[in-house]
Amino acid sequence: MKRSRLGSLDVTSIGLGSAPLGGLFSPVSDADADAALARAWSLGVRFFDTAPLYGFGLAERRLGAFLRQQTRESFVISTKVGRLLRAPDGGGAEDEHYKGTPRERPLFDFSHDGVLRSVEESLVRLGLDRVDILLVHDPDDHYDDAIAGAFRALQRLRENGTVKAIGAGMNQSEMLTRFAEAVPVDCFLLAGRYTLLDQGALDGLFPVCASKSIGILLGGIYNSGILASPHMNAKFNYQDADATLVGRALALDELCRKHGTELKAAALQFCMTHPAVTVAVMGARNAAEVSDNIAMSERPVPAAFWQELRARNLVDVRAPLPGGA
Repeated sequence: MKRSRLGSLDVTSIGLGSAPLGGLFSPVSDADADAALARAWSLGVRFFDTAPLYGFGLAERRLGAFLRQQTRESFVISTKVGRLLRAPDGGGAEDEHYKGTPRERPLFDFSHDGVLRSVEESLVRLGLDRVDILLVHDPDDHYDDAIAGAFRALQRLRENGTVKAIGAGMNQSEMLTRFAEAVPVDCFLLAGRYTLLDQGALDGLFPVCASKSIGILLGGIYNSGILASPHMNAKFNYQDADATLVGRALALDELCRKHGTELKAAALQFCMTHPAVTVAVMGARNAAEVSDNIAMSERPVPAAFWQELRARNLVDVRAPLPGGA
């Protein structure tokens, strides 16, 4: 598998995102989670992303159980800060997004000390002595706290060698652009904002990242599933997609079929073509989905597809396409 540099780290061009392994939208068994991780490893994936939010600790535990069997220098792992997991009083209601999870529920905490506690607790769940990358997770309504608390803690951890890279992970590009201009970060995890349906990152984030050598870990490439299987009940940004988005996704799918290729292949290869993208972080809930993701990165997509995509103005004119179309 192709590899890239992320600061001092050597990373594979495709990484495994662990939100589905935490039961995103539906439960995942221990056996399926372990099989997915084993398949990813066998296919050359050596970058793994997780977070306390994903399954409320379940994804970190499952990922750590697998990675502890590997040589520590053979993989790169990122996790996130900004949420502490605490058991609620009483039974607690089932979560809207994560199924089959432990009792703990996340509480926002972007303070300096809260971030240090978060890192310690993640290492316990992972069973590892360190992680490579720490990301401030979804500080959408907490910009000031993230600047004054979370990033101050992360810079301290990077300076003392506890971690090698720091940044933020969000489902928007605008605040990441602000962070890029305010904090010396190494990378961002951007979810769902550079895809065949949304190229908002081209406006500010990608140019500033290029100028500052900030790597992009790109998640949400299928936009919560609508670019994997477009239909009227598809998800976009973790919510039900509106009719306009479904219509656009169906038009893209029709164009792929016309040219004898698959929408998932076009979606993934479109994202990986942009020079700002360091790692394509692909989620999977079982071994078959892992295999499919890797296959989609290699599936032939005819030049005529990209040419018609451009001719019909279905993507931003600034977005590079495979083969220079």
